[in-house]
Amino acid sequence: MSIPKEPRQLMINLMYLVLTALLALNVSAEVMNAFFSLDRGLSSSRAIVENTNVQLLSNIEKQAEAYNTPANQQYLQNAKEAQRIADEFTSYIESVRKDVFDLAKGPSKNDPTIPKDIRNKDVTTRYFINENKGAEIEAKINETRQKLIALVGNDPDAKKVEDGLPLLVEPLPAGIAAKNWAEFKFKQMPVAAIFPILGKMQSDAKNSATAVLNHIVKKVSGDEIKFDKFTPAVSAEKSYVIQGEKYVADVFLSAYSSSADNININVNGSNLPIKEGIAHYETSTSGVGERSYKVNISVRNPLTNKTDVYTKEFKYEVGQRSVAVSLDKMNVFYIGVDNPISVSAAGVSSNDVRVSATGVTVNPQGGGKFIVRATTPGEASLTVSGGGASQTFKYRVKRIPDPAPRLGKYKGGQLGNGEFKAQGGISAVLENFDFDAKCDMVGFEFTYYPKRQDPIVVSNNGARWSGQAQDMVNKAKPGDAYFFDDIKCKCPGDVAARNIGSIAIKIR
Repeated sequence: MSIPKEPRQLMINLMYLVLTALLALNVSAEVMNAFFSLDRGLSSSRAIVENTNVQLLSNIEKQAEAYNTPANQQYLQNAKEAQRIADEFTSYIESVRKDVFDLAKGPSKNDPTIPKDIRNKDVTTRYFINENKGAEIEAKINETRQKLIALVGNDPDAKKVEDGLPLLVEPLPAGIAAKNWAEFKFKQMPVAAIFPILGKMQSDAKNSATAVLNHIVKKVSGDEIKFDKFTPAVSAEKSYVIQGEKYVADVFLSAYSSSADNININVNGSNLPIKEGIAHYETSTSGVGERSYKVNISVRNPLTNKTDVYTKEFKYEVGQRSVAVSLDKMNVFYIGVDNPISVSAAGVSSNDVRVSATGVTVNPQGGGKFIVRATTPGEASLTVSGGGASQTFKYRVKRIPDPAPRLGKYKGGQLGNGEFKAQGGISAVLENFDFDAKCDMVGFEFTYYPKRQDPIVVSNNGARWSGQAQDMVNKAKPGDAYFFDDIKCKCPGDVAARNIGSIAIKIR
């Protein structure tokens, strides 16, 4: 297979190689999501190629109408057929995509464009290998490729066009265990990886149609297409730079042919050297705030020698390094639990960010994530540094808030004696607390007021009824009352037990 000369197709092939490399890794959730980002990128690329094909077909139609010969009419029919063949293959693959989407349990809750079961490898193996859909796709690729090649006929450039068609069944690499192309492509592939694989096939079909249309354009017109619509464009490395860094951008004329030498580009009045239609611009930055520069591009029409000037202003932002800390749970550190935080510094890689602390301990988790552990109430400080910047932040350190005492699900009030007897003891519930923490019961004072009799008071250790307390619960009858006082528990980080209140129950 020859290396494509068209930059967009080369980019797609490189993206596909990256995809294939990723499949060899133990993919994380981020990589799974990256497959869908790659698939969306391929979809955007296909849209651009489709627009190009529409423009090419329009030019062929114009030339065929202007020079109405039997040969040109045949070229026009071949061009329409190439577009139809590519559309037919794309629609076929789209139906396969829909089948895979449905097999993966349909749209997910968070993003309906992504199926639920993105990691499943069994459904893809069953569908593409056991049910022979992979072999069917292989046959469809070969059939589509041969149809496109047939449109070129016995032209002297036929071999060149054929070598430039990206839609093909690639030979199996040496030394792999796969028995055939279908196994190599689809066996044990996670659902997430299937979509960019199928998307690349659709892109290859569109780009193959482009190759045939470009060949036909040359035959109809006898020359390369000359674009006559231009607009200034800029490709900057980034539009926000740190003070002291350089702002770097490529300024170019959109739709410009690399073989032409009829343009002039200047920025803020200074001419820039041009190579293959692109001028490279860079300038030093100082101070902070918004900056702008003015681009003038003059274009001389080689047919009429008329020169048109196109002007556009571009802006970028100059900032300085800063750091920020965001607490993943609440604006406080709690004693006895993991307090996760995310730390970032503008313009600094997360690998270069460092966090030191007083009053708490900080353990890095990777990717700008840290776990803070606290043991003493009061105040703590975090110092974040990286990229030459450093900043200190102060936070409160507090005990876990008091839990609420509960008899089963009840805070107190009236209960039927059967309902009361079904409860096993007193618990401490942390309400509206976002951390994974549990408070253990230490004990409570239990008072039983039989109707028209003297009260009985016992102490109960732990959460569940002790033997004497259980006997008192078993005696419950309408009119009796029960009081649970001095309820104590220990929460994570507590040195001593804390009193969390009382519960009063009346048996109805």
